[in-house]
Amino acid sequence: MSILHSIILGIVEGLTEFLPVSSTGHLILVSDVLGVTQTDFVKSFEIVIQLGAILAVVVLYWRRFLTDWETLKRLAVAFLPTAFVGLVLYRFIKKLFESPMTIVVTLFLGGLVILFFEWWLKSRESDISELATDEISYKQALLIGVAQSTSVIPGVSRSGATIIGGLALGLSRTAITEFSFLLAVPTMAAATGYDFLKSAGSFSSADLPALAIGFFVSFVVALFAVKSFIRFVKTNSFNVFGMYRIVAALAFYFLVIR
Repeated sequence: MSILHSIILGIVEGLTEFLPVSSTGHLILVSDVLGVTQTDFVKSFEIVIQLGAILAVVVLYWRRFLTDWETLKRLAVAFLPTAFVGLVLYRFIKKLFESPMTIVVTLFLGGLVILFFEWWLKSRESDISELATDEISYKQALLIGVAQSTSVIPGVSRSGATIIGGLALGLSRTAITEFSFLLAVPTMAAATGYDFLKSAGSFSSADLPALAIGFFVSFVVALFAVKSFIRFVKTNSFNVFGMYRIVAALAFYFLVIR
């Protein structure tokens, strides 16, 4: 992997990690376009730069992680389902990362799901709850965690799964989006640490510059992406992301895979 590749993938990660479009799916498909083979190192690289994007949330919300104990307890509950699924299905999940077609299918289906939910939510506007993240019930937190656990499938989108799960439970767009951002921290930190334990031997010291640059680029880009997304969800639906996923899936299929 060249330094240019690591910069491009870092930008892609920083832009897509917190949008309901699947950062992992985009990383795999863009890597395919760039001719970057999905080796064990590349798979680990993709997880490391995801951690760079997650660090942006820590920087932006550091006070919440130090003082908001009620939200932290709910994040712990929401994290459990994904931790369980990730541990049990680690090897199977790794194999899914080898198939660009898996990404195309999940991108397309995810787009349809988002459009359906937006249509369905129009009739439930009066049922939307304006709870703060520390007022989400533990049952709701657990169900959001169950929704997030589906994102172990490449292309599903961790943020998309949690946001749709929260909307289905009647939470406001702002509340569930913020909760999704915060939940990304323990989820991706655990995924990165576990992956390092399993595949640390897949790269050498010569690969460190690419890792460091990709990490830094994704961190900087994500800082701006998080702020922009929060402003966006306050006044907009997610229809644009649903349509984008469908168009992106078709484009990758006909221009790259077929």
